[in-house]
Parts: sequence; C-alpha cells; structure tokens
Amino acid sequence: MQRDKIIQQVMSRIKDEKIRFVELQFMDIQGTVKTVSIPATHLTHAIEDGIVFDGSSIMGYATVDESDLRAFPDLSTFLVYPWSDEKVKTGCMTCDIYDSDGKKFEGDPRHVLKKTIDKAKEMGYTLNVGPEFEFFLFRHDENGDPSNVPDDTGGYFDLMPLDRAEKVRKECTLYFEDMGFEVEASHHEATAGQHEIDLRYDEGLKIADQIVTLKHCIKTVAKLNSLHATFMPKPITGVNGTGMHVHQSLMDHEGNNLFYDPEDEEGISDVFRYYVGGVLKHAKETCGILASSVNSYKRLVPGYEAPVYITWAHLNRSALARVPAGRGKSTRIEVRNPDPAGNPYLQFTVLLASGIDGIQNKIEPSAAVERDIFSMSQGEKSKREIDALPSNLGHALTYIEGSDFMKEVLGDHIHHHFVHLKQKEWDEYRQQVTDWEIKKYLTTL
Repeated sequence: MQRDKIIQQVMSRIKDEKIRFVELQFMDIQGTVKTVSIPATHLTHAIEDGIVFDGSSIMGYATVDESDLRAFPDLSTFLVYPWSDEKVKTGCMTCDIYDSDGKKFEGDPRHVLKKTIDKAKEMGYTLNVGPEFEFFLFRHDENGDPSNVPDDTGGYFDLMPLDRAEKVRKECTLYFEDMGFEVEASHHEATAGQHEIDLRYDEGLKIADQIVTLKHCIKTVAKLNSLHATFMPKPITGVNGTGMHVHQSLMDHEGNNLFYDPEDEEGISDVFRYYVGGVLKHAKETCGILASSVNSYKRLVPGYEAPVYITWAHLNRSALARVPAGRGKSTRIEVRNPDPAGNPYLQFTVLLASGIDGIQNKIEPSAAVERDIFSMSQGEKSKREIDALPSNLGHALTYIEGSDFMKEVLGDHIHHHFVHLKQKEWDEYRQQVTDWEIKKYLTTL
C-alpha cells in the first residue's frame, strides 16, 4: 500500500507540474552517469517492468552472454530539474539494476553501497555523510572548446563581484534547494576558478544519489552561462587540486551520535577511534576507489594541503583524516583523499566498510599527529611509523587487486572489472610522452 501511495504522489506531481519527460539514471563502476529519457506518459510501465538495456555496452557491467539488464526507478528519488524548459520539463529518478533472472545485479555500485549500509544497520549504525564538493569553472577557447583557463581571479572565501562563475555557483545552490537538497554553504575556494558547495549531512545513500544530480546540475548551469565545469582533480599545474572531503559519523536508531562521548577528554568515543583505526588500516587498499583516476595522484602530493600520509589529527590539515571542531551531534571524522571524479557509491562503501571493520576488530588508530608531516625528516617519519598513500594509480591498483578485504566489500564482479578497467587506463597513461618530458629531456639527453 505504501508503494501504491508513493506512485500516486509521483504521478500526481507529474500531472500537476506538466512534466513531459523523466530521466532514469544509474552509474557505471567508474562513476559515469548513464541515463535513458522516457516520455512521462510511459513512467507507469517503467515502474512495473523496468527499462531493458544492454549491459555489455556499459563499462564494467556485463559481458555479451549476460547482457540483458533492467533498470527499475527508485520512487523515493523522484525530483524535477528546475532548470528545464517548460516545453521539455523533465523529472529524474535514480534506478536499481536487476539481472535477467530478476536478482539485484552485483555490478551495480548503488547495490553495493546499500548492502554495506544494511550491514551497518544490523549492527545498530546509520551512516551520515556530508561532502565538501569542489569543482573548477573554466572559459572556452577561441574554437568554443573547454580550456583550463579560470573565469575569475578569486582566492579562498573571497567576496567576488557577480561574475559568471559566482552566478553559476549561486544558481546551482538555488536549484539544489528547489530539488530538496540542503546546502550547508558555498564559497570560492583557494585557487582561481575553484569553487565549493557543501551538502548538509544526511544518510549515505541519499547523499550519494544527490551527488549524481549535483554533478549534472553544475555542468548544466555552467554550460548555460557559457562556462565549462570540471571535476578533474588537478587541471592546473602548480595550484591546489579539487577534492571531495567526506565528513562521516555513525548514528544509532534513536539519532544519537555514536562518535561522541561527553566523558572523554577529547569528546570522542571508542566507536569513533575504532572507526578511524579501520579507515587508516585500509587506506592503501581503498585509495584507488577514493582517488580513482591517473590525474587524482597529481593532487595527492606534498605542498597543497592534500593528504599524502596515513595519519589522523585534530587540527593538522596534512593528515589523511581529521577531527573537525564541534562535539555532540557534530562529532565526525573528515577523510581528505577522496575526489569528485570518482564513484560516490563505491567511495562511501569502502569508507563505511573500513570503519565497520575497525569497530568489529577494535582497531586502535596510531597516535594523532598534530605537526606538519611535510616538514618532518624521513627519519622522524620512520620513527613515528608514518606510512604514505600510494603514489600513483598503478601503485593503488596493486593494493586493491591483492586485497581480500576489497574483494569482499566490492564483490567479485566490481572488484575484477574495476581493476581491469583502471589497469587499462594506467597502461595507456604510461605509454604517453608528455610535453614536460619533451621540454626536459629532448635537448639535454
């Protein structure tokens, strides 16, 4: 009966708001959004029978002998694109993927996150996340193609005149609010052309779904304002890259924050410490999911506040994980190596799974490091047993491929296909001869 009521509500809204099309979307394992657009008059059929598609044509989804898959819209995710023209007013729903036997498809990243969230709920935990979502806004070149030339000259928290970039960020914020997203804040980031929009914390699956729409909205609004939005982690040499710091906390079924302990000197609980211990223990294995492109590792280098070393801290922004100020319901851990180019479903999955493993096995984290790690000598880092994240995508893939933990968390299908696809990306990159190499070596060697 509840499902029938939700269907009725969705169909009534479609009629009342004169919605003409509905986009049914899902995400491949690399983080690319796939969409099929249907007339709103056909939505009832899609709800009952799903939309059949060729899984072998989706990167990392299925082989040709098991290619018939169905996308079933999740009614709870229905929203209306507020920027769409009245003539083609468009709604959207996120889909769950099923195989030809009617079973949930193991290669669907959303399914993997839902399984991990369900495991946490069986233990009495609800994952809340709040992402800091960064992106660049660039001009087009004289041919109309995207460039990496910023459209502004602002810096961190600068108050800018209402130029195109500022307009994009504020329009996006208003659109997100129209769609029911809670935006905590938005601001100019540290580098020219770099911006940030922060979503207020909510349950992990809901935020992952919202990120998919958020990325589409930012790119669309940028285009409408003659700009190009990119989530590439490091599009400009010598300046800060783009990250997606993920704030996390665990709540019980009554809404109490299990990371907070008022009796503790630092206000953090054993559950918190064990969660952090799990995140740090599995940091090398999860890095290839959290930072999943070749370009991600151009961001994770010393000197730009991006994490390189596997440590945690309260104030130190060179650490991988940080405990922001604020206790009570605000007690949380901020993990700083994810970037917005990845797959949010898989990113949240591996973070939560790492934390759960830490809690289950009571993994104590190493001592917090409040000093700038970049300024330490190698000897001091060795003495403190401070380890480093993988230095490139190829390095990160070796940890994923050999990890029984990651095989269990991702499932055999996604584990195998992710490593296979990303190894191809890494091999292709290694064969390239860059402009830097030509300038450096052509006349000197």
